Amino acid sequence: MSRTVAVVGASLAGLSAARALREQCYDDRIVVIGDEAHAPYDRPPLSKEFLARRASLDDIALGAPDDADLGLEWRLGTTAVGLDHLSRSVLLADGSEVRADGVVLATGARARRLSGSEGLGGVHVLRSLDDAVALREDLATAGRLVVIGAGFIGAEVASTARTLGLEVTVIETQPVPLAGPLGADMGAVCAQLHADHGTRLLVGTGVAGLVGTGRVEAVELTDGTRLPADVVVVGIGAIPNIEWLADSGVALGNGVLTDARCGTSVPGVVAVGDCAAAWSASRERHVRIEHWTHALEQPATAVATLLGTDRPAPTPVPYFWSDQYGARIQFAGSRREDDVVRVLEGSCADRSFLAVYERHGHPVAVLGMNQPRLFTRWRRQLRAAVLAHS
Repeated sequence: MSRTVAVVGASLAGLSAARALREQCYDDRIVVIGDEAHAPYDRPPLSKEFLARRASLDDIALGAPDDADLGLEWRLGTTAVGLDHLSRSVLLADGSEVRADGVVLATGARARRLSGSEGLGGVHVLRSLDDAVALREDLATAGRLVVIGAGFIGAEVASTARTLGLEVTVIETQPVPLAGPLGADMGAVCAQLHADHGTRLLVGTGVAGLVGTGRVEAVELTDGTRLPADVVVVGIGAIPNIEWLADSGVALGNGVLTDARCGTSVPGVVAVGDCAAAWSASRERHVRIEHWTHALEQPATAVATLLGTDRPAPTPVPYFWSDQYGARIQFAGSRREDDVVRVLEGSCADRSFLAVYERHGHPVAVLGMNQPRLFTRWRRQLRAAVLAHS
């Protein structure tokens, strides 16, 4: 009897799961369900090349010529609204359902929106292709952009807008942007890129609200200051798309809770990518990792779990990168607040350096700015060290 695996989510993690199923010798039916009408596309260029019109939809497509041989059944433009944990049936918004023997949850996350911004023109988030198209059109006729949130998305949008000639102000509630992932010292160094390229950065201040009737006209800060704005981009984090699983029996927290091998509380159901919070033995808690590389690599483990393959749980070394103002920022490893960071090569002042984070005298993470070759060598060393002690 033919079996069916339903992959819910048609972005990088979902497509990677479908590919992994074939690579791991699953020959039966695969149904890929996606709420967007678009075929899978790459998200990192949305805030950079695509937003600046230097990349087309074809350029950012994730599909490869070999994918035609995968024999996938696509259900795009269809939202999953429920999961029957007894029959493992995925219920869809159009009233249909996909009965499956195994389910891969890869529904990703959505951009967090600013309260009170609903229905106000000129206010954008950036997560999807449609978000990027709408923002791109608005920026084409704008002169002043205000970005709320100086995280990676906010910083990349600010960088792109400056290349388009806009006057840009970035607002950040924390005293140091990127202090969470990079630490205060290195976060401050990366934040200096804004001033280097004429972007105004306001830190340690919050947003009281948006001003405008029908369309945004200004951003009002908590100190009463009003910043005129033709366009506002809100970059204040993401929320995992898990509400549709509320009655499914799948354990939920800050994402779908899984073990280290991506297995959920429901047999035959695994979760991957931005919607999944996997158990981390080193941190002794569930951790949700929103990085491109994680979404690419993790599905192989999830598929092995789904197929019952005896495959050891991975010990990932988180990796992410960001392109801002022509600078390539790369980070690998896991940082804690009490880690000591040292610049081993280059100079922060020159915006070209490699820094290593140490814990009890041992390297645990590495940060590079415009040092791709040296960073790659250190990242390889970190991965080897983790594998040796796993």
